[in-house]
Amino acid sequence: MNLKGIEILNFKNIEGATLEFSPGVNCLLGMNGMGKTNLLDAIHLLSMARPMSSVADSSLIRHGSDMMLVKGFFHTEAGGDDTISCGIARGKRKSLKRNGKEYGRLSEHIGNYPIVTVIPDDTRIISGGGEERRKLMDMVISQANPGYLASLIRYNRALDSRNKMLRAGLKDALLYESIEVSMAETAAQIHSIRGEWVRDITPVVEDIYAVISGNREKTTINYRSQLNGSDMQSVLDSRRQKDQILGFTSGGIHRDDMDVTLDGYSLKHIGSQGQLKTFAVALRLAIYRYLKDKKGVTPLLLLDDIFDKLDSERVGNIMKEVSTTGNFGQIFITDTNRKHLDDILSDIEGEKTLINVTDGNFTTVGLA
Repeated sequence: MNLKGIEILNFKNIEGATLEFSPGVNCLLGMNGMGKTNLLDAIHLLSMARPMSSVADSSLIRHGSDMMLVKGFFHTEAGGDDTISCGIARGKRKSLKRNGKEYGRLSEHIGNYPIVTVIPDDTRIISGGGEERRKLMDMVISQANPGYLASLIRYNRALDSRNKMLRAGLKDALLYESIEVSMAETAAQIHSIRGEWVRDITPVVEDIYAVISGNREKTTINYRSQLNGSDMQSVLDSRRQKDQILGFTSGGIHRDDMDVTLDGYSLKHIGSQGQLKTFAVALRLAIYRYLKDKKGVTPLLLLDDIFDKLDSERVGNIMKEVSTTGNFGQIFITDTNRKHLDDILSDIEGEKTLINVTDGNFTTVGLA
């Protein structure tokens, strides 16, 4: 799959743009704040119905405008062409259309046009709390497994209902049972799928991390869950009195996490910024392979400010990995340094394009 082109109107600092992309590597060159990441956000919006970071829809509309529109033209793995458009008007809900037909629910779109991003904030996958890692698991698995997303939505609705009952001080066991049956069923499904995902992706992350680090370090991942060796109903039963005092559900798959180690020690506690970034990149590239394998579709790969916090050797190893293994398709890279991008492009075969970015304006300058 590749994105042949994009049309943008009033999106962030981009007043208007029409661009065509190479099916290979597309490099975006410009100073900070010019609109490079905003273009990647527009691409991400087309794939995931949301930008790369969690922000209000209204913040995507260009200052002084009442609406925004992003339209992308995809060439699919099956050889067809699809047009995806996403529009937001102030005071109205988001509109997402495929070939002119609006989706009934945004969740129906997730996974149809898979995408993987590497952004500077990815170090929060390790340095942040468990919510960051759960969000990552959910976003990735949902792209590959629509049933997982449906189970997650049902679980979260039941969890919200139970928390409202706890805050209201309700004590009726039958009321709790009516909610907890659904929670236990969906929790078992989610726990099983998450566990399988961690088992599948861990050896791939380990291999890619070793390549990027020059085989100097070893990392691994373990899935931590209160349902390891237990079940959701038992967790709820054992914590009911505590939960009634706290006013919220203190146990369940909404507290799941991933423990990451580096040479046997917690990466979160001993890792340098470069090691955190190396792990984040290795994880994202492993996710890319996972989605490609599960969906049978080659995802888009967005690399935003890839040089941040990494030495030249590790960046070189990353680019060698994505350009020579044959596992990767269309790539978008941003940077402020022309020499960085020229060095990248010189080692990559196939079609490639360089685009200059200035104040939300884009100029394609051809091959670097």
